[in-house]
Amino acid sequence: MRKIAIIGAGSIVFCKTLILDIMATKDLEDTEFVLMAPSTSKTTQVKAFADKVIAHNGLKSKVSITTDRREALRDANYVITSFQIGGVDLFEKDYKIPLSYGVDQCIGDTLGPGGVFRALRSIPVILDVARDMEELCPDATLLNYVNPMAMVCWALGETKIKYVGLCHGVQTTLDLISGYVGVPKHEIDYVSAGINHMGWFTKLTHKGQDLYPILREKFEEPEFYVNEKVRGEVFRHFGYFMTESTGHLSEYVPWFRSSQEALDLYCDEPSFGGESGAYYKWCMHVADKYKERDVLSDETAELPPRSVEYCAYIIEALETGRTFKFSGNLRNNGMISNLPEDCCAEGLVFADRNGLHRTVNGELPPQCAALNMTNINVQRLTVLAAKTGDPETVVQAIALDPLTSCVLTLKQIRDMVTEMLIAQKEYLPQFEGRLPRPTPTIHIPANVQRADVPIDPALAVYSRFGELAK
Repeated sequence: MRKIAIIGAGSIVFCKTLILDIMATKDLEDTEFVLMAPSTSKTTQVKAFADKVIAHNGLKSKVSITTDRREALRDANYVITSFQIGGVDLFEKDYKIPLSYGVDQCIGDTLGPGGVFRALRSIPVILDVARDMEELCPDATLLNYVNPMAMVCWALGETKIKYVGLCHGVQTTLDLISGYVGVPKHEIDYVSAGINHMGWFTKLTHKGQDLYPILREKFEEPEFYVNEKVRGEVFRHFGYFMTESTGHLSEYVPWFRSSQEALDLYCDEPSFGGESGAYYKWCMHVADKYKERDVLSDETAELPPRSVEYCAYIIEALETGRTFKFSGNLRNNGMISNLPEDCCAEGLVFADRNGLHRTVNGELPPQCAALNMTNINVQRLTVLAAKTGDPETVVQAIALDPLTSCVLTLKQIRDMVTEMLIAQKEYLPQFEGRLPRPTPTIHIPANVQRADVPIDPALAVYSRFGELAK
């Protein structure tokens, strides 16, 4: 019986989805699930539901729960990670502290101050998981769902374990594209490559016909454009459609949340269409609604069809050799030639009995790679900060964030980072006793006497031109 350890199994609905997908896969019926979370308050509910499904469908699967991560990982064949360090309480600080400084986030889990601090909390934990896997289940494959995906998987790329980061942006965006161009999703041939939450569809064809002319025409029509204004606007100016929705994408670039005028024009749709704090508010709503209620108690015991999540299909391919292709997040290592070798890239991956195999995509269009690099620069410094506990590196990472840098000064960024580090210190032990150095504003008196120093060459040239003009 294969063993699958789910680390972060207190994420009830998502954990349920993955378990049902695996149970619904005939070749994976004989599976032992070990659900691990810091407490059993939620995993008890998941186990009770899973046991009901197993009994109703006559499955061979087994489910157990534990609060001991090492117990869960011991001799596991597969590890699924889906934890959120600090939960909704820390998410509130990720959203509200930056907002008080003028940084307005919609989602706040991938880039920006929220994404950076989520990574600072998550990377040490995922590296502990990796170290435990190297000892307790060195042949296991880790399937990661923890966000921020690119930063977490960048850190995993520096370990020895087998892993892949999984998202559903590509497959759900294909649903949207299918509706826009009027072609069934399964008939669209495509290539998607880039980074997580900013992958580019460099090819979209149907029976050899390029679908991009149709898509471009649709996005000039208000009734189509209104559904995805931010993604549509980037598409119109950069030439390629990408994998993330308006609410997400509006945070990764500097043009849509930098002023009230921009927010009113591009981010006026409710919820994930651009609303301030949409993801935080949704998480709060769900947490409050099910605080005292078993969300799974009334769920049917019938096995539904498999969801769009890749997890079960990948495990099936690794177990049976039945090849499965998907968009995965791995250390680049040449997958995309004009992105850094050590970054986390998202591209086409094949799974079979021999493991996970990245494909060589070649170069992205230069403008697409350049936009990816604005995010990769932040990712690189964030991973470094998470590992070293250097608060100056956190300041520098957030100073390079496209959204933050277009609304705050360097001094304001430093003050915001300091406040966030203090507010979250319980979950950031690597920064214990360390804060960004104070860098107060230098006030210049009106009658200041300038120091006798060499003049800047550019000013010297300007001054000489002035003399000649006289």
